[in-house]
Amino acid sequence: MSRFLGDIRQNGYVVRDIERAMRHWTEVMGVGPFFYIEDVPVSNFQYGGKPSDVKMSIALANSGPLQIELIQQRNDEPSMYLDFLNAGHEGLQHVAFWTANFDRDMAQMTERGFEVGHSGQIGADGRFVYFTQQDHPGSVIELSETNGRKGKFFQSIRDAADSWDGSDPVRAV
Repeated sequence: MSRFLGDIRQNGYVVRDIERAMRHWTEVMGVGPFFYIEDVPVSNFQYGGKPSDVKMSIALANSGPLQIELIQQRNDEPSMYLDFLNAGHEGLQHVAFWTANFDRDMAQMTERGFEVGHSGQIGADGRFVYFTQQDHPGSVIELSETNGRKGKFFQSIRDAADSWDGSDPVRAV
């Protein structure tokens, strides 16, 4: 547990082929079911403080309390996902902390010197930011607001994982 933001709640993997990645996680790792959103309705997406029209697909599943997120960017608009892929990487790109008090935690991260690399919003209470500052090579930190509908959706994913019997491994949202 982080003494700053609580538990790490999600590992985010940026992949080139999300269908292949879901098969790996469900068939090899036994993690699922995945809830797949082919065209994520992101609003207010910004990269480096400038608007970017990122198109992406995501798939979400849980392994116990840890959510696994798979992300495939579907266009060449600027983002930290594209930066990661263009640097020759594929795999774990971020760890996410979830918050019910986004403004407070965002202010805390800013006070600690963290800078926003990209940000956006999914739904009314679903703001997110990825920070560029890191003290080690590799994954970056995401702060994700989980109030309202987004938080309820995340809980339903956890509940489905807790009782998953291996059937219906990918569920379109």
